[in-house]
Amino acid sequence: MRQMLLLTPLLLLAVGCGVVQSSEDEATDAAREAARKAGERLYSQRPRTAEEVGRSAAGLDGVDVLRVTGTSTHDGDGVDVVVRTSGSAYDGWLDPQEVAVRRCFAVRVSPASEWGEDPRDVDCPDGPPLDFAPPPEPPRLPYEQLRANLPRVPEGGLVDEAEVRRTLAALDLAPAIRTETKVDGGRVGVLLSVKGNGFDAQDCLLARVGPGATEVWVPPRIQRMPGEGGCTVENALDPAPPPH
Repeated sequence: MRQMLLLTPLLLLAVGCGVVQSSEDEATDAAREAARKAGERLYSQRPRTAEEVGRSAAGLDGVDVLRVTGTSTHDGDGVDVVVRTSGSAYDGWLDPQEVAVRRCFAVRVSPASEWGEDPRDVDCPDGPPLDFAPPPEPPRLPYEQLRANLPRVPEGGLVDEAEVRRTLAALDLAPAIRTETKVDGGRVGVLLSVKGNGFDAQDCLLARVGPGATEVWVPPRIQRMPGEGGCTVENALDPAPPPH
């Protein structure tokens, strides 16, 4: 009986050693969880280029971007981003020592990827983390300039669409700014817009030149969302009611 009692702690220790992770394994799991959370932050159905995905990943705390492959999220298998993350755990009971590791994982970003998808363990590529230039600033729409230069037509006068077009041409707008005019009922509607990404609110200016009144405005954000029709020349001529 005494022999069995002496063996019992040893048996428990042996069984325990089979299920308890090492501190390094626990630290690696923590690094993997950080990479998984990075994948959740990058998850989106919005089309993005590989550079846009890499730039977004590089902006996450505790994430180094070491490699980006693919062209865009919606081409082929999407974009693969190799990230390096850190994790830590404690080793020992009486005098615990922190064990820290840095590990690399591949995160896939595409419409086919799943929310919370586990990243793949990969070897860390050689070299320093990638640097990404800041995204180009969209051109500023010239609200004040447009309001100051559009023609004013007196009551009972006639609006000249050609004059409105000449005014727009003289503004020397950035190539990324699209202009459109339309005549309806003796009034001229004007649209200045920057191409949107299909998900966020679009930047646009509307104007209407008519006898006795020249107006320039920015539609409410809800009307500038995709599919809402706020950034159209028709909305310049016949504005939709403001949202409640």
